[in-house]
Amino acid sequence: MAKQKTKTPSSTIALNKKARHDYFIEDRFEAGLALQGWEVKSLREGRVQLTDSYIIIQNNEAWLFGFHIAPLLSASTHVTPDPTRTRKLLLHRRELDRLIGAVERKGYTLVPLALYWKKGKAKLEIALAHGKQAHDKRATEKNRDWQREKQRLMRGR
Repeated sequence: MAKQKTKTPSSTIALNKKARHDYFIEDRFEAGLALQGWEVKSLREGRVQLTDSYIIIQNNEAWLFGFHIAPLLSASTHVTPDPTRTRKLLLHRRELDRLIGAVERKGYTLVPLALYWKKGKAKLEIALAHGKQAHDKRATEKNRDWQREKQRLMRGR
């Protein structure tokens, strides 16, 4: 008998689609997260919201603010969960130095893009980004519409 392939579940936990709309993405990094046990269980159920989160560098460390992890109803009674607590990002020193230089000297912003599983550990994709202005957003949308229309025309032939 032929062996059937089983579908593997997606490793992506959450995406920040708003970031691509509001920022020009320059460079991407992968960072680990310092999490508590109940937070990992909530991540496994997908009870997270990445949209309004942002990253700040303080004391040569990167911190994630505004990242909401909804606590489980079956959480332990001795733990008082704080859904929006500040979480530390785990990065190599060389990466941190590069991020600090870009943010302080060049005016970049650190934005979380995606949260996903990698080898059983939760990883956060962060990006160095420049903010878009209103006319930049309109130009991006116009270009995207043109590409879509061009594909329709090519498919029609």
